[in-house]
Amino acid sequence: MGTEQKTATEAGGQPKSTRKAKGRGAGPPPFGAQSPSEVTSSDPTAEETMVEGEGLSPAEVAAAPAPAADDELVKALETSQRELDENRDRLLRAQAELENLRKRAQRDVENAHKFGIERFVSELLPVRDSMELGLIASRDDGADVAKVREGFELTFRMLSTAMEKSGVEEVNPAGARFDPEFHQAMSVQEVEGCESGTVTTVVQKGYLLNGRLVRPALVMVAK
Repeated sequence: MGTEQKTATEAGGQPKSTRKAKGRGAGPPPFGAQSPSEVTSSDPTAEETMVEGEGLSPAEVAAAPAPAADDELVKALETSQRELDENRDRLLRAQAELENLRKRAQRDVENAHKFGIERFVSELLPVRDSMELGLIASRDDGADVAKVREGFELTFRMLSTAMEKSGVEEVNPAGARFDPEFHQAMSVQEVEGCESGTVTTVVQKGYLLNGRLVRPALVMVAK
């Protein structure tokens, strides 16, 4: 009986009862090693893996609807883009309107330069017609000089009226004091009974246009 037990011990290394005890009582882990519970609690990656495994797959997570905050952000961006488009449209319209105003103003200025004297020309046309009729009448051999002269006087009055309507004034300083602003002295001469600086003779009348000198009067002045 003792011999059989010894033989069994040598063949198996250890008795079965001894191996079972070692299997149940593995003992504490080596120094510095972590238990499975500590690994699970201290490793965030492992925790996330477990949660992901228990939850949705990556494809399902990607297909899931966006949170409410993302929807509000998208709406705000769409509103901002719409307002930007509207402001850009207003800017383009304003620029086009300004360009049209500039072109219209430029055209008005050009027309003013071209047709500024249209009214004056319309007033001169009857004067020209009257002068032409007078010239035709004066060419006749039996023309009445008095009538021709009367016609020229009428034409002269028509011309004076047209000039007055256009703001043209006559400068005729005979007997007035010499004014260098409106008169131009041709010569200075001694004239009895005339005060020095008095205009004695008007060689050529001057004219003003709306108060501005167009041509000075050519005069002779008493010494």
